[in-house]
Amino acid sequence: MEHISVLLEESTELLLGNGGRFYVDCTVGGGGHTKRILEKNPDAFVIGIDQDEEALNFAEEKLKDFEGRFSLYQANFVDLDTVLREEGVPRVDGFLFDLGMSMYQLRGDRGFSFQENSPLDMRMDRRNGRTAYQVVNEYSLEKLIDVFKRFGEERFSGRIAKAIVSYRRKKPIETSKELADLVAESVPPAYRYGRIHPATKVFQAIRIEVNRELEILEEALRKTLNYLGKGGRLVVISFHSLEDRIVKRFMKENQEVLRILTKKPIVPSDSEVNFNPAARSAKLRAGECIG
Repeated sequence: MEHISVLLEESTELLLGNGGRFYVDCTVGGGGHTKRILEKNPDAFVIGIDQDEEALNFAEEKLKDFEGRFSLYQANFVDLDTVLREEGVPRVDGFLFDLGMSMYQLRGDRGFSFQENSPLDMRMDRRNGRTAYQVVNEYSLEKLIDVFKRFGEERFSGRIAKAIVSYRRKKPIETSKELADLVAESVPPAYRYGRIHPATKVFQAIRIEVNRELEILEEALRKTLNYLGKGGRLVVISFHSLEDRIVKRFMKENQEVLRILTKKPIVPSDSEVNFNPAARSAKLRAGECIG
């Protein structure tokens, strides 16, 4: 199943609003947003960054008709400064961040999804050390509770963490399904069969912990201001409240150099959500460099 880019038209319209040449797709994924940028602006050159080697392979295939107008780097977007130095680009006209999970990752074999029975890995970049298996099987009770509360805003953090610690005394928790089933069994019955799977927030929390997602996002956003030219745009699509708060706060705190273009976040239309339910929680915020 091919990944569907969320808020594709809205994000690329905002990104390209002032024209320009050099753009950075900080989460190139399967290449959907980059492809649309290159289609809309015949003068554009896109530098695509992604941690996931598999996603980059898909992107390269999708962008083959635009050879010579893009370059791809396997890197964390927090290293965007290193990438730009290597590319020899001192100023850019826009940065795009799409912070959602790609379909390739969710359907893969790294344990991102509780709907698959995969090894507990959850690393965006398999070159990194810590895995979800280590978090689940080695973190103390107190540390698990903290991770689930801070990064998942999970109301049953204590119950779930205690169930995990008790279970792993007998055997390690090895797969995504094993963990998802355990979480479902540990919450009250009324919460097991709702619209959202009871393991959703726990999986989110573990993924954020494994990949240090929130601290890396804050650092990467700060770095963009060193490279945005006057009139350059910063566009960010987030998918949960923790990310959106960081983006909102960053733009508010930097209004002396960044004019906010979205007083309220742009959200997907009903028709987009009906076509792509994964888009339902997306929020887009954008700013323009004024100095």
